[in-house]
Amino acid sequence: MPDDPVERLRRICLALPGASEKQAWGDPTFRVRDRIFAMVKSGDGRCSLWCKAPDGSQEVLVGADPRRFFVPPYVGHKGWVGMRLDDGPDWDEVAAIVARSHALTGPKPRLRRG
Repeated sequence: MPDDPVERLRRICLALPGASEKQAWGDPTFRVRDRIFAMVKSGDGRCSLWCKAPDGSQEVLVGADPRRFFVPPYVGHKGWVGMRLDDGPDWDEVAAIVARSHALTGPKPRLRRG
């Protein structure tokens, strides 16, 4: 089903380098090097994305649009941000947020010593 938000999110996440999917807590999680960078939550009847965000981003996003963004339980205190996917999200924005989370979670580039 092309309009299924979980399928669209799955395609975005699995297109990133080294990304894999693993079920946890009844929903898909997306990982790089077995560390979660994005997860789907659908237990409350709504579909949402939770992902890692750079310092300060959670406050900016939630403050700018609290109907679309929220502080997720369990990981919100670590700066993660939640985004509702069941109300016609901007998929380019979703992809950018997921890519940033992937970059924050994945391996850090090594500095070359010359």
